[in-house]
Amino acid sequence: MIRLGLRLTLGSGREAALRVLVTAAAVALGVGLLLAALAGVNGLHAQTDRGAWLDTSAQASRATSTSDRLWWLSSTDQFGTQAIDQVDVAAAGPKAPVPPGIPHLPGPGEYYASPALTTLLQSEPANELRDRYPGRQIGTIGAGALPSPNSLIIVIGHTARQLSQVPGVVEVGSIQRTPSNCYACQNTVGSGPVLQFILAGGAVALLLPVLILIATASRLSAARREERFAAMRLVGATPRQISLVSAVEAAVAGIAGVAVGFALFFAFRPLLYHVPFTGAPLAAGDLSLHWIDIVLTVIAVPVAAVVSARLALRRVLISPLGVTRRSSSRPPRIVRIIPLLAGVAVLAYFDSAGKPGSNGGQLLELLVGFVLLVVGLVLAGPWFTTAGSRLLVKRANRPATLIAGRRLLDNPKAAFRFISGLVIALFVTSALIGALSSIAADASTSSGGSAGQGTLADPFCSFSTSNCPASAQVPSVSNQVLAELRTTPGVRAVTVVHQSSSQGPLRNSFGLVACDQLAKTPAIGKCAPGATVADIGYFLSNLLGHNSNASSTVWPSARLSAADLARLPVDAIVVASNGSSSAIERARTALERTFPFQGGGVAVDAFDPSTERLLAMIQDMTDVVIVASLIIAACSLAVNIAAGLGERKRPFSLLRLTGVPTALLHRVVALESALPLFLVAAVSIVVGLVSAALYLHSQVGIAFRTPGMAYWATVLGGLAASLAIIASTFPLLNRMTGPEVARNE
Repeated sequence: MIRLGLRLTLGSGREAALRVLVTAAAVALGVGLLLAALAGVNGLHAQTDRGAWLDTSAQASRATSTSDRLWWLSSTDQFGTQAIDQVDVAAAGPKAPVPPGIPHLPGPGEYYASPALTTLLQSEPANELRDRYPGRQIGTIGAGALPSPNSLIIVIGHTARQLSQVPGVVEVGSIQRTPSNCYACQNTVGSGPVLQFILAGGAVALLLPVLILIATASRLSAARREERFAAMRLVGATPRQISLVSAVEAAVAGIAGVAVGFALFFAFRPLLYHVPFTGAPLAAGDLSLHWIDIVLTVIAVPVAAVVSARLALRRVLISPLGVTRRSSSRPPRIVRIIPLLAGVAVLAYFDSAGKPGSNGGQLLELLVGFVLLVVGLVLAGPWFTTAGSRLLVKRANRPATLIAGRRLLDNPKAAFRFISGLVIALFVTSALIGALSSIAADASTSSGGSAGQGTLADPFCSFSTSNCPASAQVPSVSNQVLAELRTTPGVRAVTVVHQSSSQGPLRNSFGLVACDQLAKTPAIGKCAPGATVADIGYFLSNLLGHNSNASSTVWPSARLSAADLARLPVDAIVVASNGSSSAIERARTALERTFPFQGGGVAVDAFDPSTERLLAMIQDMTDVVIVASLIIAACSLAVNIAAGLGERKRPFSLLRLTGVPTALLHRVVALESALPLFLVAAVSIVVGLVSAALYLHSQVGIAFRTPGMAYWATVLGGLAASLAIIASTFPLLNRMTGPEVARNE
């Protein structure tokens, strides 16, 4: 039977060969996209592994002896929109561990910089960047320690006596070699739960649609296949023989598709290195396939094709006469919407009960909820198509409407299969854009306007923590330092935030300021009329989901004289600039030189550098997922249009023999495509936006905002383009449904 199956598959004429070629081409597209997604995941892992050493302080290992100790301080600096990873080190013993990528530890006044940062230091004015790192550069950090070729990393040497007194420093006995499990990690790609969430989201958004595309491709020309195998059953073939012949045909197409898919992947892999999966370019060799990826793809895809083809033969094996007589299949039942409702229920439960306490629980919520939604949309699509078709038939008053409705009711699964890829793409796009637009809107509402965009705050140790050691506190800022800051080109004003006194009226007071200084830095608030000293609250907006609204806040007065205020220790320095990028960087450099190891200046209305980098990484990953989803949708639509032409060939040719004009057939095709497309697309958009709202509220505490006009224009443009593609097949349909086709049938 295997030999017969091969003969029927490869030697049954042009139609059989064309069917195998189309199926193999569709499987090849799916396999190529699948391999690209797997290689992208491997690339993210490779980046994270190379940058794991940056998180040494997150999970510090104790030194086993006094000779192998190393003082380690990690921080994140900023230049423009770029984050700079800074590691300050000091050897506490002769055998102190050395970070990867450098031959030995830098001594006091020495530093190593990554190649990209070296170029930046040489190209930018010294008072905007290079003056932040006094001393001399003694080398560059090797590629093996860089998560990405454009990583900005600097390793600065100090004496053990100096660095050991700095807040936040840790004593380590070895360098971290594996990604740390923490949210505050410094790795530029994401560590621990952050990377897990990114990979989980990418898997749901990319791998599932690709697998659905492969499964759909393996069922191309299902109607024609049913007719052929039903005829074989009626002349005496057993169910086992039919299953074997079907398996041979599916395996041939699957194996050929896998081979071509691997060829496509290796041919286009150089172009994939330009895809910003997380905004950080991949290094050469990152987009590699592990042996398990290759083995699973080579084995699983043909097996999945065989299983899918086997499931499509249930009608043939049970009732071949029913297939021959073209009796309608059993309509989809309402139970198909249960997974979709379950996915919404999972997210709604965590929204009301609160997010899980553990990282694993939060990851499980994401995976279970969104997998149920994607699978639920695929399963519920035929049921929604059936419901819409019944309404269409009930209200039909034209022949085209009645024929389209009856054809949809006859096989709603095939009708939905045509547009399933686009439906999944709309869901993914709606969920991602809905979430990101809400985050962007939340960030914009915390902005202090043009003044806030050009105002930097340098919060000291005592501002951000209650257990700041006395050695790290800033007792006062001299008039000379203030004068130097005020005379920095582009700086307009400087405000000193002093530690709050016990008599402050605000229970959550974050400092005291002189009102004459506060008036010149309006981004952090205002004084009440007639006040001399104000007791201010938290004025930074660098927390996701937090809006300080400081610029519009009138802070209460403090019962303190200006002289008493000047004697209090300093919590923070706020510098207002003219808003230009050069002025902001000069002010940031001046703050870091004047107050080393105090964190550096951050914009009062912006996220901190680590959060900014994380959001940028998620934005880049989202862009990749959206574009990939649209590509998958386009491939799925093209594959299913090819299948639809073959399945409409016989019935439409018979209709034309009865005198039905081609214009009416065109309207039938348009209605067959438009009804499930718009109906299920509307459901997927609503589900995507609702899931984004529930997840945002439960995980981040951000209110959902409806996406802007650009999103809706993209959705309508995608739907219109799909209908245009379907309409472009009308001339080919006319040629394929001529009278001679009916005679051959």
